[in-house]
Amino acid sequence: MPVILSVSSLPLSHEVSQNLAMDFAKEMFGDSFKDLNRLLKLFENGQVKRRFFTRNLEWFKEEHTFEEKNDIYIDQAVEFGVEAVRKCLTHSEFLTRTVNENEINAFIFVSSTGIATPTIDARIMNKLPFSRHTKRIPLWGLGCAGGASGLARAFEYCKAFPNSNVIVLTIELCSLTFQKNDVSKSNLVGTSLFGDGVACALVCGDESNLKGIKAKKYMPKILGTHSTLMSDSLDIMGWKVKNEGLYVIFSKDIPSIMKGWLLPNVKHFLKQFDLEKKDLSRFIAHPGGKKVLDAYQYELGVTEEMLSYSKAVLHDFGNMSSATILYVLERVMQDEVGIGEYGLAAALGPGFSSEMLLLKWEA
Repeated sequence: MPVILSVSSLPLSHEVSQNLAMDFAKEMFGDSFKDLNRLLKLFENGQVKRRFFTRNLEWFKEEHTFEEKNDIYIDQAVEFGVEAVRKCLTHSEFLTRTVNENEINAFIFVSSTGIATPTIDARIMNKLPFSRHTKRIPLWGLGCAGGASGLARAFEYCKAFPNSNVIVLTIELCSLTFQKNDVSKSNLVGTSLFGDGVACALVCGDESNLKGIKAKKYMPKILGTHSTLMSDSLDIMGWKVKNEGLYVIFSKDIPSIMKGWLLPNVKHFLKQFDLEKKDLSRFIAHPGGKKVLDAYQYELGVTEEMLSYSKAVLHDFGNMSSATILYVLERVMQDEVGIGEYGLAAALGPGFSSEMLLLKWEA
């Protein structure tokens, strides 16, 4: 089965504490919400303590066109994308030697917070010595589920071509979608929760020549994947595209929508491998927010310890859309995971949809 050989993540340029973000929200929205003080509890109770952005807070107080923001997205995505790919391919905690870019057979690029054609992967390939024949697979619009979806598509590629090496690069510059004149509660929730993040993973097939360079004794193999789309749920999460750019759609009902829907999904997936919830010792959950993690815990009965890495990433980085699950995965892989342990990676995204991967740590 394909193995996840390396994962890298980046802290970006401007660190912003949640207290500063709350002061910013007061200044931006103070005249727009009569119950602002009550709504600001989102910042206090969301278990986010800091986030990282590509610009400082003063920049967001000014008007910026969609064109200007998207140009910054392209420039920053290329800059940080190059850094994340290099870090992933040289990560000494996971690899005993550097992987050369020309050893990569496919490049999956995941994002939902900016637009570029040629896509960001092509621009990065012009800066790093990839083979000119590397397959490019850009994925757009999967939102918070995108990181898990990217890993799932890498798994399928490596199953079809077992000697392949695939990188999955996730880049989300959520802050650049901020709309200072949007006085919706969705925008306020987004202002309290989302940050910028960039992460990269290396997935290798069964016959890959890289499988012998793992630095850790046990690594996670992907046993299978599971995708689910909820019918008639298009308005739960996503973007509304307007002249000024991307306006966030983020339903407050997401945690309640998960109830009664998530557990049967997980059971159905695990049953294909003759497994049950009790067989899982690792849960790599995309931390969509405190209430989403609470819903995972309530619905699936996972322990506080199994959610500890997801909570730590939410605390330190906020929700970085598709990139977030790779930040969690990197921390889990840095841990001492025993041979034969099973893990479930799970993320929810627009559609309304879920993407899951079953992992098993093996030599």
